[in-house]
Amino acid sequence: MATLTIRNFDDDLKSTLRVQAAHHRKSMEEEVRSILRQALTQVTPTTTGLCTRLAARFQAVATDFSIPPRALPRPPIKLG
Repeated sequence: MATLTIRNFDDDLKSTLRVQAAHHRKSMEEEVRSILRQALTQVTPTTTGLCTRLAARFQAVATDFSIPPRALPRPPIKLG
């Protein structure tokens, strides 16, 4: 098993952790392990690609846009 040291831990956060651990009838160490285990084992839905997620996010505000036909690129600008 590994050991983890946390420096500069806020005193208010520590007292909140102590109260929460007591409420769950655990030691502070076990409460931290539980919190980390829960946070790091949650499954996040990343099976879809970026475009699919963006389309789903903006689907409610999207309307049908007509895409203009492609044209040849403009000729380069002559300077001087």
